[in-house]
Amino acid sequence: MRRLISCCLAASLALAAAPSALSQKTNGTWSQQEALQILPKVNKALAGLRDYSVFDWITYGIHGRKIVLRGYASRPSVKDEAENAVKSIKGVESVENQIEVLPLSTSDDRVRAEVYNRIYTQGALRKYNANQGNLGRAMMPGLNVGGITENPPMGFHAIHIIVNNGHVMLFGSVLNRGDEQIATMQANMAPGAFSVDSNLTVEGDREHRK
Repeated sequence: MRRLISCCLAASLALAAAPSALSQKTNGTWSQQEALQILPKVNKALAGLRDYSVFDWITYGIHGRKIVLRGYASRPSVKDEAENAVKSIKGVESVENQIEVLPLSTSDDRVRAEVYNRIYTQGALRKYNANQGNLGRAMMPGLNVGGITENPPMGFHAIHIIVNNGHVMLFGSVLNRGDEQIATMQANMAPGAFSVDSNLTVEGDREHRK
């Protein structure tokens, strides 16, 4: 399970960097040594965000000495917290925050709860929630706006659920193609979900390509 968590963390904090930015120092870019010192700090800062939950997804890239944040935030506080955390890292000259804040919506809140329950109550997928059994918070009837979004299930989740006006996107990492298919099928069965786009990384496929 430790290996799974480390793999998923690497996926959830994906680095999109041009090789030239890491291999040599030119004006306005980091040297390889600088990058090797700074980028793990960016990983750590984003991994430690207090409000980051199963309903958020953040990635980053580098442009010169600037960090570019991308992804989706279920609450404005998540977007602001990510930017502030990265800004405080020595060597980062600026942060371009392209994280999209998802709309506040009663229907989207209910879709989040439905998709979460359908995925994480599946026997084959329970291993992707390190805090197994804590599903009651997502099962409360009569959810209002900000219910599960403001008070999300806690603990590590390998499969992140992004809902935008009824459209569902799955991000994260699973061990095999069968688990990816189960997660996608369960999300498709959730009431109120108009479409489902799976962006899950399959570790088995990655290892096979090596």
